Amino acid sequence: MTNPKLTPDHLRRKAIIYIRQSTPTQVLYNRESQRRQYGLADYARSLGFEEVATIDDDLGRSGCGLVERPGFEHLVAEICAGQVGAVLCIEASRLARNGRDWHRLIELCGLVNALVIDPEGMYDPRLINDRLLLGLRGTMNEYEVNLFRQRSLEAIRQKAQRGELQFRLPIGYCWTLAGKIEIDPDLRVQQVVRLVFEKLGELGSVRQVFLGFRREGILLPALNLNDDPLGPRVSWKPARYGTVLKIVSNPMYAGAYAFGKTEVRTSVVNGRARKTEGHQKPRESWAVLIKDHHAGYISWEQFERNQVLLSENAYMQSRMGRRSGRGGRSLLAGLLRCGRCGRMLNVSYKGRGGNRPCFDCRAMINHGLKSCIRFSGWRPDRAVSCEILRVIEGSAVEAALEAAGRMTQQDAEWRRALDLELEQARYEARLAARRYEAVDCDNRLVASELEGRWNAALEKVRELENRMQEAKSAAQARPVPGKEALLALAEDLPGVWNAPETDMRLKQRIARILILEIVADLDEKANEIVLIIHWQGGRHSELHVARNKTGHHGRCTKVEVFDLVSQMAGQYRDEQIAGTLNRLGLRTGAGNSWDAARIRALRAKLDLPAFDPARPGPVMLSLDQAATQLGTCRTSVRRLIRDKILPASQVVPFAPWQISEEAVKSQTVIDAVKKMQMRSHAPRPRDVDDNQLMFSMS
Repeated sequence: MTNPKLTPDHLRRKAIIYIRQSTPTQVLYNRESQRRQYGLADYARSLGFEEVATIDDDLGRSGCGLVERPGFEHLVAEICAGQVGAVLCIEASRLARNGRDWHRLIELCGLVNALVIDPEGMYDPRLINDRLLLGLRGTMNEYEVNLFRQRSLEAIRQKAQRGELQFRLPIGYCWTLAGKIEIDPDLRVQQVVRLVFEKLGELGSVRQVFLGFRREGILLPALNLNDDPLGPRVSWKPARYGTVLKIVSNPMYAGAYAFGKTEVRTSVVNGRARKTEGHQKPRESWAVLIKDHHAGYISWEQFERNQVLLSENAYMQSRMGRRSGRGGRSLLAGLLRCGRCGRMLNVSYKGRGGNRPCFDCRAMINHGLKSCIRFSGWRPDRAVSCEILRVIEGSAVEAALEAAGRMTQQDAEWRRALDLELEQARYEARLAARRYEAVDCDNRLVASELEGRWNAALEKVRELENRMQEAKSAAQARPVPGKEALLALAEDLPGVWNAPETDMRLKQRIARILILEIVADLDEKANEIVLIIHWQGGRHSELHVARNKTGHHGRCTKVEVFDLVSQMAGQYRDEQIAGTLNRLGLRTGAGNSWDAARIRALRAKLDLPAFDPARPGPVMLSLDQAATQLGTCRTSVRRLIRDKILPASQVVPFAPWQISEEAVKSQTVIDAVKKMQMRSHAPRPRDVDDNQLMFSMS
């Protein structure tokens, strides 16, 4: 019987079949629903529609309004074009699960006179009763999906509060048949996970752990997310920074059952709701946290210390707390707090080469306010270093003995990881061999493939054996100081601490083990820096560090330099004066070597004249100039000076020689040069210091 709502005008236009399933799982496994929805095309033809189109672009997409639905947008565009006579769906919920999309679709169908058809009936949105019925069905669909969501979330939450909700566990754990969490029985997986935490405690940085794994070639395990139940559960991949960070940040490794650590956020983009997942929540907002729920790789206290370490390493996020040491020239970087406003002090490195640390309050940097305090960091660094050495002096011997054991243990940890990887590779090679031997030798298509897999497994074994041998050779070639040498270093702890070869990052880590923070202030009247050291454990101590007076600084040039420059100025070029000072081992107040620019600045400060080649007086020649006039080499001229045949003088030892032009033109010198050119070298007397002769400049 023909429905009076279906008119020839509708049949002249095309019918659109809209197909949707909410999740990819339904698309893969709920095939019967797909068949029913695709079968609506035959139903549309039985109604008399000649042109039937199917839109199935939204398979696997939810209709709640929080995800993009290109198929629905295509349907709306077709309806607006006026070429659609009817929209067919298996039920109203397939079109939309939210009121916005549903009422928008009904409104457009009413405007262009398009019907909404499902297996239960036909609906004309222009009729008030049909419009009311469609509105109620849309409202019921929206209520239904919200009710289902609320019930399922509450059930999940209650099960999680009992610690029984099963979800994908991090690598290193697995579910038992009884629904309990236990450590992965794979020893290689266990060893690598424990190695990550051991190296974090040793190196103090996730990045350093990542670089260590990369340098040693140690692979990290990863879960295989494929659907093959017979395939390997764990795959091994090169270490990545994100993988290491996830391991050390996960409370599951501390034996805690945690659920609800992330949240879903909804925002409005271009007039539509958009949902994003995976936003981290603070620990106090987690839905469930059950400590001591299962066996852990580390204790909860160690996990807490690791999180503090990670927060200190995050420099851009640690605004008011202390920060970890990242090297640099200052021991106190990240430890100093302003005693006036409470903000952490910012460190900057000034001077030539960035050798001079300076601290100032971040009030000026972050808020544009006047800086509370500002001071140079060299003297506070030295004062705090002396305090640290005084504290650890009594434990230096014990630390040296422990270091002797740790140095051999560190190499053993890396080799243990390689050893387990080699053991697994040998097992896989034996497994490949058994599979090859089990196949019928006449079945060459299968046998050749299994033979190739066997060869690949054997090649991997050989590669790991070579790596193991290289690691052993490197460990044997690496010099390991004995206990006697370490104890000798412990006796000279200040020398070791102040040695240029000592890593500043290590010194900063030692300082943070002992010191919680340092509150700094300035005593303007006494012209001192006041440091209140908050030691770990609650004790405090106060230091007063003198500041330089106005016009003074702590790195002054030696008086000998002024005397030498005063004697040589006007007689020698600036680069000759600089070379003389460098050969004498004299440096600037900042510890730099001398050059022409620094000599020129010093002359200007002391008001000393520059070198003038046209100054009155006897013409003086350099060593090179004298050699050129005599037609000989520099060595021969030095020999003449040594033998006291050629008169010459030096203002100071190692300064350039000064030779008068008259002495060079004397007949005695000319004859001596001719004799040297005609005969072999004569024995050399020792009246003049050879070092002065060899190192003198022209």
